[in-house]
Amino acid sequence: MNVAEAVASRRSIRAFLDTPVPLETVRRVLDQARMAPSGCNYQPWEAIVLTGAPLKALQDRLAASERDDPQEYDFSAPSAIGPKYHSRLQHLGGQLYGSLGIGRDQREFSKAFSDRNLVSFGAPVLLLCHFPKAMKEPQWSDAGMWLQTIMLLLRGEGLDSCPQEYMGVYGRSIKDHLGLSDDTLLFCGVAIGHRDPESPANNFERDRVPLDDNIRFEGF
Repeated sequence: MNVAEAVASRRSIRAFLDTPVPLETVRRVLDQARMAPSGCNYQPWEAIVLTGAPLKALQDRLAASERDDPQEYDFSAPSAIGPKYHSRLQHLGGQLYGSLGIGRDQREFSKAFSDRNLVSFGAPVLLLCHFPKAMKEPQWSDAGMWLQTIMLLLRGEGLDSCPQEYMGVYGRSIKDHLGLSDDTLLFCGVAIGHRDPESPANNFERDRVPLDDNIRFEGF
């Protein structure tokens, strides 16, 4: 699989098979991802990778926990996001929940599906990305580039992923469970495994705006 194919085939998987993922595969991907861009070569990203009994223990802890209040950082959409961006969010929600036969008025069903985040949609491996709270927005960007590099490398291994900002909502519970200090920011999770090819949640059509809606070219 070349890079363009990895980019085109990567998507947020919301239904995984229970097929195990070998440690050597995960190590190979993470070793290769060390070369992701890093401003000032800080390499701020750190992670804990769970599977098996340790993953189940964390999931049990989260199921019995409340969301952080207040949260360590704001996960909600900006209040001034504007109709252009809000419409994209609404369209995605319509596609995802529509593929599952969940209507806009069926909040109990949409919540039940959203709560599948707590078990990473059945993925057998969960990577939890964290870094010191002293790191600022440029280093958050570095972490994002590292995570994207991981997700593309996973595609090269025939694996799939789902980035889970949702895990940050339970940051304090996760840090307490894993023995991470309060000086650490629990940034996000990445669910890793093999996609369920039959799940509608993995097969709805994804949209992106046309290139010229977001990009302006000059001097060509």
